[in-house]
Amino acid sequence: MKFLFSVIANGTEHDDPSVMDDIDAFNQKLIDGGHRIIACGIAAPSSAITIDNRGDAPLIVDGPFVNTVDFQSGLWIIDAADPDQARELAIEASACCRRKIEVRPLLGH
Repeated sequence: MKFLFSVIANGTEHDDPSVMDDIDAFNQKLIDGGHRIIACGIAAPSSAITIDNRGDAPLIVDGPFVNTVDFQSGLWIIDAADPDQARELAIEASACCRRKIEVRPLLGH
C-alpha cells in the first residue's frame, strides 16, 4: 500500500544541523527497507500560485489555496505492507524531522 506523509510546519521552527542528519538516516532506512518512493521538501507557501480554470477563463492568484498557520513543508511517498506499518514509519518520520506528519493512503495505485 502506498501512503503520503505530509510534513507539517508552521514557520516558527528553528532546526539545528542534526535534523538533516536524522532525516538522511531515516531516508536511508526507508530505502534499505524498500519503502521510499519519493522524499522532498516543499518551498514556503509564499512561493505558491493557485490556478482555477473551471470557469470561462483561468483565475490565477498569488499564494496558497488556503491561508493557515500550518502548512506542508515536505513529503514522503512510501510503500508499506499495511496501515499499521505506515503508522510506525510516520512516528519515526515525525521524530526525525521534528514536525507533525499527516498520513494518508494513496488511492488508485
